[in-house]
Amino acid sequence: MKNYINMSKKELIEEKEKVMHEYQKFKSLGLKLDMSRGKPSKEQVNLSMDMLDVINSKSDCISQDGIDCRNYGILEGLREIRKLFSDMMGVNEDDIIIGGNSSLNMMFDVISCFMTHEISGEKPWLKQEKIKFLCPSPGYDRHFAICEYFGMELIPIKMNSDGPDMNKVENLVENDITVKGIWCVPKYSNPQGIVYSDEVIKRLSSLKPKAKDFRIFWDNAYCVHDLEESVEILNIMDECVKNGNEELPILFSSTSKITFPGAGISALACRGNNMDILKKRFSMQTIGYDKINQLRHIRYLKNLDNLKLHMLKHRNILKPKFELVISKLRKEFEENEIIKWDTPKGGYFVSVYVMNGCAKEVVRLCKEAGVIITNAGATYPYGKDPFDSNIRLAPSYPDIKELDKAMDLFMICVKLAALNKLIESNV
Repeated sequence: MKNYINMSKKELIEEKEKVMHEYQKFKSLGLKLDMSRGKPSKEQVNLSMDMLDVINSKSDCISQDGIDCRNYGILEGLREIRKLFSDMMGVNEDDIIIGGNSSLNMMFDVISCFMTHEISGEKPWLKQEKIKFLCPSPGYDRHFAICEYFGMELIPIKMNSDGPDMNKVENLVENDITVKGIWCVPKYSNPQGIVYSDEVIKRLSSLKPKAKDFRIFWDNAYCVHDLEESVEILNIMDECVKNGNEELPILFSSTSKITFPGAGISALACRGNNMDILKKRFSMQTIGYDKINQLRHIRYLKNLDNLKLHMLKHRNILKPKFELVISKLRKEFEENEIIKWDTPKGGYFVSVYVMNGCAKEVVRLCKEAGVIITNAGATYPYGKDPFDSNIRLAPSYPDIKELDKAMDLFMICVKLAALNKLIESNV
């Protein structure tokens, strides 16, 4: 197809009439499709249904250490499930605390704890004059929302092809005592699918923060969520230990997109003062998380090798969907400069960049025709994309036929928004 950028105003108006006709046809279909969040599909969730049969009324419910999982206790979680997360996250078992079904909940709890209690001898964040958090952007909206909830100042950090802009990160962290943390999704970042390079991880692990209570929030949500051959990254904990920074990182992970998103298991890993303060915090709010669910998971998943085989089944479901999205974008827009996109090797999203000033309009047009996608701006702090350009597509939930139709509409909306913008500016 022609490159809209090179069209005359007359050609743009003629093209808009054709595209508007296609858009009206879609509106008449009465579609009701949702691509707003990276939810596993029913087909994916069905992969774990046998796990519900692993424990029943005749099961012994006794852990490897002889713990009766039906009763109170074991704040840090069963040893065998900690071993599985230890292998997944690349940390020692003793550095792990097992939580409930949501790693996001654990992230919120950690922030909440640091708001009210001293860390590394510093005042609680709530009693400090100003708190700033670094937010690599585009990024995960729920990370940003936690910080907003606690009234922090969010500092956007540009994402490069190998991770956050480390020149800016180092400058802020090492010179501004009010900078207390950074969010990181190091493998298949949300939404771009970026994998942090060795250099970025080494620079993060060797930071010399002005604030003693600065922490790296390392959300390794997609550590086993490959769409192609697995990409390995440096171990942040090992690198921090090498640099005498063992208290710098707090790692998070979960089984949310491995088994059941609403009934999985979460975990965090940390050392030193972090572990002391967080164990005390968790001991105040629970005597122990759901050990029957922990036992169910470990008896079903067994070990890391078996978990990886399970993830291959997810990959077989997800990969055709991502391939469909990318192939459609390439076919329709390879020669048209009104949109760019990232091609992820794992994770749950495809990040696209429409013409500046068009993202909100694309989302609105899609919604009006019956397809819900993530709000424009959601991938930036305060929901404000400075260029109104980035849109996060979540291909996982719809079936392949629905996704095919949703993508056709999305591409029409991208064209329509771009045409309107170009006609408006082509005086």
